[in-house]
This record gives sequence, structure tokens and C-alpha cells, in this order.
Amino acid sequence: MTAPLPIDVNEPAPNRAEQLTPESVQQYMDGIAAFLGGTANVIMQLSLRPVGRGVLESTVDSGKVTLHPVKRLRTTLTYIAVAMMGSDEERAAYREAVNRSHRPVHSGPQSPVKYNAFDPKLQLWVAATIYWGIDDLYTRMHGPLDPAAAEALYRYSARLGTTLQMRPDMWPADRAEFFPWWEENLAQYRIEPALREYFDGLIDLAMMPWPIRFAFARLQRFIVTGLLPPHVRGEMRMTWTERDQRRFDRLLRGLSVVHNRMPKQVRLFPLNLYLFDLRRRLRRGKPLV
Repeated sequence: MTAPLPIDVNEPAPNRAEQLTPESVQQYMDGIAAFLGGTANVIMQLSLRPVGRGVLESTVDSGKVTLHPVKRLRTTLTYIAVAMMGSDEERAAYREAVNRSHRPVHSGPQSPVKYNAFDPKLQLWVAATIYWGIDDLYTRMHGPLDPAAAEALYRYSARLGTTLQMRPDMWPADRAEFFPWWEENLAQYRIEPALREYFDGLIDLAMMPWPIRFAFARLQRFIVTGLLPPHVRGEMRMTWTERDQRRFDRLLRGLSVVHNRMPKQVRLFPLNLYLFDLRRRLRRGKPLV
């Protein structure tokens, strides 16, 4: 088992004057993006086969979204909230909790591909997909950031990986290096049938009660299809027309108009709620994961 690395509280930034803080980064965090982009982001994470097989073969039933969808949502969004908006002490505490749940997640003798949840390279990919999702949805809903702000957010988002075992030097140096690396890697990944079936279940809310599936599954599939890059959309055998794109753009514009008029704490929901819950659990000595 790979030994956990200490969190580097002095992660490099190109310009200290532009370095974000857990408070200032909140201007770029949208709670609604967590709901809109969550499933599409998971599909991109698991398109890297070792990550996908780690989820398919996991023996940790308490963390399976197919068995405990609400708990899994809380765990995932709490991680994003504490990685981006938490203190170094809170990040270290959550890291320890995640490490405990990750210890059984490694390939076995019958696994078709080798994997280990402590592998920094796999964590780099997961962190990259989360950052890509944050940047993509922010741009779609609010327009592109100015170059300095975009670069500061990118550098800061290394915390999505360094909160676990990813070393700071593994994060591509800047956005000009990140996006070609991202596109090159994403284009190489193929979604095997077992994973495609698993993803279809997530998209269609197969783990949820029938009334929720009836009310939201069709909308969920539309949103997920719209957010996936064309290559992944093709791997999922999804269709997408220009008319679909126009409808999707109108949906995001409408959500953005409403969302931008909300108070900050409402815009951050549920990320701020999960961070509050983490702090409450820490004070009371309760399990974090």
C-alpha cells in the first residue's frame, strides 16, 4: 500500500498576488453545477479504465452509489467542498477518512487491469475531470473568466488532487499545458460494455425510487448528454443534434439568470451545507465518510 503523503500547504502559485484562498474561491463555486454536472463528470472519471474497474469491482458496499446514492452524493460533494473551501486541517482530516475507505480498493488476481485507489496518477485524472467540469460549467453559465482569474482558479484547483496523494508537481503547469494534455488523454479512452451499462444505470437513476426516476430520469439523460465531450458521448452511443444543443444552451442561460440573482450562500448550496456538516462531525468526533 502506498504511504500517504503529507499535504503541501505551500503549493506553488504563479503569482502570490493572484493566489486564491478558501474564501475567495467561493465566487467560482456553483452549487447547481454539482447537480448538473455530477453524473457526466463521473462518466469522464471512470472512462480511465483502472478508475472504472476500481468502482465496478469495489467490495466497499457502503460507498457504492447503486446501494447508497444519498450517502455517496454527500461523500463526493463534501470532498469537493473541503478540497476547495476547507482549511488545511480540514483537508487533512478528510484525507485520513477517505484513505481508510480507499484501503480495500485495489485490483485482485482476476482483475483485467491493475489499479490502486492510492495511485497518484489515477487521482490526477479524477482531479483533472473535476476541474474541467468546474471550468466548463462556469464558462457555459457565466461566460469565460479573464485570463488571470482563469489561471488563478486552475492553479488553486490542484487541491482537488493534493488533498489526497497527488503531488503538486504532477498538476500540469498552467492552462496552456492542461487542455492539450486533457484532450489527448480523453481521446484515448474507450468505455467497455460493463462500464457503459453501469453508466446507463446512473444516468437513468436506476438506484432511485420509481417516482424520482419517472420525474427526473429523462431530464438527467438530456443534461448528461449535453455536458459530455463529443468523444465520450460517442463512446456512450448517445445521439445529439443541433436542435438539442440549442435547447440545452437555452436551459443553461435560463438557470444562469436565476442563479446569478441569488444570495451567495444560496448559490453555494449544497457545497456550503456539506462543509458545515463536515465541521460539525469533526467537532463531535463522528465519522466523516
